[in-house]
Amino acid sequence: MSAHQPYSFFQSVERSFDKAAKFTNWDLGILEQIKACNSVYQMRFPVKRDDGTIEVIEAYRVQHSHHKTPCNGGIRFSDEVNQDEVMALASLMTYKCAIVNVPFGGGKGGIKINPRNYSVYELEKITRRYTSELVKKNFIGPGTDVPAPDYGTGEREMAWIVDTYASLKPGEIDAAGCVTGKPVTQGGVRGRKEATGLGVFFGIREVCNMVDTMQKLGLSPGIAGKTVVVQGLGNVGYHTAKFFRESGAKVVALAEYEGAIYNPEGLNEEEVFQHRKNSGSILYFPGSVNLANTSDALELECDILIPAALENVINGENAPRVKAKIIGEAANGPCTPEADDVFIQKGILCVPDMYLNAGGVTVSYFEWLKNLSHVRYGRMEKRFTENMNSRILGQIEEMSGKQVNDIERKFILHGPEEVDLVHSGLEETMITATREIMDIWIANPSIPDMRTAAYVNAINKVANSYGELGIFQ
Repeated sequence: MSAHQPYSFFQSVERSFDKAAKFTNWDLGILEQIKACNSVYQMRFPVKRDDGTIEVIEAYRVQHSHHKTPCNGGIRFSDEVNQDEVMALASLMTYKCAIVNVPFGGGKGGIKINPRNYSVYELEKITRRYTSELVKKNFIGPGTDVPAPDYGTGEREMAWIVDTYASLKPGEIDAAGCVTGKPVTQGGVRGRKEATGLGVFFGIREVCNMVDTMQKLGLSPGIAGKTVVVQGLGNVGYHTAKFFRESGAKVVALAEYEGAIYNPEGLNEEEVFQHRKNSGSILYFPGSVNLANTSDALELECDILIPAALENVINGENAPRVKAKIIGEAANGPCTPEADDVFIQKGILCVPDMYLNAGGVTVSYFEWLKNLSHVRYGRMEKRFTENMNSRILGQIEEMSGKQVNDIERKFILHGPEEVDLVHSGLEETMITATREIMDIWIANPSIPDMRTAAYVNAINKVANSYGELGIFQ
């Protein structure tokens, strides 16, 4: 963390929480309980490297809240992992799940390694050993704590985790539900890869469809024609850019750590991705202008700015130069509390990370439900729907004497597959969450920004859960 940042990541989350708590009527003790991390597991274990040396690995798993079980949250592999960061991310998961109405408590895990410095075999040993340590202390299980991918981890690591867990718990029928983000062949769900980016798109689209909000920002309603800048071309940034472009927005700039590119006519994320794959950099993309400093992209003229890379990229120093009307936090914590204060003064709407990037956890929830039900989404109803639609269409064509064209016929007859149901479930989740937050904000105009309104929503839901559990009697 940079020297001028006075707060640790966890303190900065607590600060946002305290700011929102003033707009609720809950007892101080209840608020303290919601804020606290319930369980922090710090571990060290040895792993034999390929060269025969033994290295001691530092790792964590934090369960922030047990108001709902299981806990859920990613595992990151990064040099930067420390207890404070894992605690902060676990607490954000609690609030995130509450806002999008996913019945999980917040959790987070981390292993302090740079995965690039290890062979695949070494990574597998580390992941499997970490899983067995979690099993020993009952820190993993479909009803206890369900990890997911994060920085530096993906389907491969989740497959190792589920295999290790199942081998240590023979006969546990719901073992596949001990982790989400698995390959589809291992019980994963279709639609997981693009879920976070699609969730960001659905959330911003819903905000853009609110006429009063758009009037205040001096923008026309809807996504079409809006200019968008995306920082980060990883999984989240790539898919966010893709869905905006496909809906008629213009992605005028893309930024990565080596620099940024700008084209007022719009960029195609797939072409840029391929260019980067071939040349090792997004710079010198045909038809675009290079920006030497990647952070310059954050200060470009645009309607919507999507930071989808690292935390604290917009702070008190550069926030006054941000020209976007809407900021969509696709990354975790890209804007500091100081930046929030600047946005309030400038009338910029910052759509907060804690709910906007909840597409991943929402689809994790769908995957977990799939694992517990032991049936693929769409398997029961797909053919029934297609047969029913076919009958209805046949009757309408017979009665009207007109034929539907082939493209429309295909669309009308199509029965839902797993990916269709996952996407529509995510769309419903993001629309509902956006409206709930906006309703709280409209009902209490003294709430300064959307982030605080989102926290108020989360605090109320978690506190109500505790009350219903009878913990405070």
